Amino acid sequence: METRAGDPGAFAHFDLNRVPSPAFVVDAAKVRANLGVLRQIGDASGARVLAALKAFSMWSLGSTVAGTLDGVCASGLYEARLGREEYGGPRGDKEVATYCAAYKAEDLPEIARLSDHLIFNSPDQIARFRPILDEARAAGESFDIGLRINPLHSEGEVPKYDPAAPCSRLGFPVDQLTAEHMRSVDGIHMHSLCEQDFPPLARTWAAIEPVLRPYFGHLKWINFGGGHHVTRADYQIDDLIAFLKGVRETTGAEVMIEPGEAIALDAGILVGEVLDLFDNGMPIGITDISATCHMPDVIEAPYRPAMLGEEDDGTPTRLGGPSCLAGDVIGDYRLPGGAAIGQRFAFLDQAHYSMVKTNSFNGVPLPSIWLWDSESDALTLVREFGYADFKTRLS
Repeated sequence: METRAGDPGAFAHFDLNRVPSPAFVVDAAKVRANLGVLRQIGDASGARVLAALKAFSMWSLGSTVAGTLDGVCASGLYEARLGREEYGGPRGDKEVATYCAAYKAEDLPEIARLSDHLIFNSPDQIARFRPILDEARAAGESFDIGLRINPLHSEGEVPKYDPAAPCSRLGFPVDQLTAEHMRSVDGIHMHSLCEQDFPPLARTWAAIEPVLRPYFGHLKWINFGGGHHVTRADYQIDDLIAFLKGVRETTGAEVMIEPGEAIALDAGILVGEVLDLFDNGMPIGITDISATCHMPDVIEAPYRPAMLGEEDDGTPTRLGGPSCLAGDVIGDYRLPGGAAIGQRFAFLDQAHYSMVKTNSFNGVPLPSIWLWDSESDALTLVREFGYADFKTRLS
């Protein structure tokens, strides 16, 4: 998988020795800039813009996000609670839209209390949980019911990140929709993009619009989900704005998008240190950053994260983590000035997904989290982790 992010921005001038290693460093100024682009899209199109917590849930910036966007989207009870507690805004009036592939009955009452939109993965779930939903509404809770549809139109580059891949578990197949299904919902949700620009969205809508046309006028809202790389420099923002306006006018429905990665794109780095060097057919470097523990997408996608200041020429060093997993390999890099024990380095564009996916397999320590403001140069420790964090996850 090839990522198009990796612009160093202000990090090109950041002294990596200002933080311990390993450490995530997030630039608040870059997050604000990304949020500004998203607010521009919302204002110009009339669409509501929700932050996808699954990608970036650094809630110390919750008030910043809430002050700019219309709310958040959550993937279950815990994210819905985080969204309501930390992203509700000063008046607590920001939206929480919750979608989960399958809910537990015991969780639904609280999720309904926390959510403005409760989105299901299939009509059968809605029917099965109707008594719980009716009881929640009778108790005074107010929420819309949504259905995630699978457009059956694939634009994904990597099958495991493509919700529209054959036999996908995500979303109800759009060709199976009936009028009876649609009578039970207030809106529909779709999400089949991943780090993509505008044309894939336009093609997806063109593929499913004829199927949905009979329900225009009934739907209160249409949620186009995430995967929109709208803060990337080459994204077609004007086309997106025109599209969202057009959908609102054509369907009579409110329109939403749920960017996650776009909020933190190029806004964070992961600082590491070379712990050891040796040769085994090529230079091998052991670092305190683990792909397995700190950047799982490097293995899952897979992809090669960009390195701050990497040189164009010279002998590459294969960098890997300290865990016992043989495949804990980040990639081959030409470190600035050549690899050396004790050398600091940083991987770019690590604020989204990496931070939310960290784990302590093998007892590998978690990176601390720092907030830097490139406009004021203020640097603040947000969180550091120790043995207690590792131990309390076990029994």
